[in-house]
Amino acid sequence: MKLQQLRYIWEVARHDLNVSATAAALYTSQPGISKQIRMLEDELGVEVFARSGKHLTHITPAGQAILQIAGEILQQTESIRRVSQEFRDESRGELSIATTHTQARYALPPVIHQFTGLFPDVSLHMHQGTPMQISEMAAN
Repeated sequence: MKLQQLRYIWEVARHDLNVSATAAALYTSQPGISKQIRMLEDELGVEVFARSGKHLTHITPAGQAILQIAGEILQQTESIRRVSQEFRDESRGELSIATTHTQARYALPPVIHQFTGLFPDVSLHMHQGTPMQISEMAAN
């Protein structure tokens, strides 16, 4: 099983089972995608997509479960890319702050203004909530 195969099945599902549209979106060939999907299905011993002739008709129940996990794996690979990017270039990245409304309105504006001036390539995300909500955000 290859990561590229998981990306292909994910994208085919996202493109309403249209392999040609998926190939165009991924700048690759339709036969290459079809071959990789078949190879993955052969390796797993189950069909991800049901077919009518050469056309994909729907996602099988096994395919639903596989696609859910594939989506999680693809999200994790994107997280790995972001982490590596942040370590390569410490002046870029993302910063999430959870705070109360009062702190966000009165205490943080000058600090945030200074921070964004020093680190313009860092994407800043503010989340407001009660202390209990902030605790839950941090725990999650």
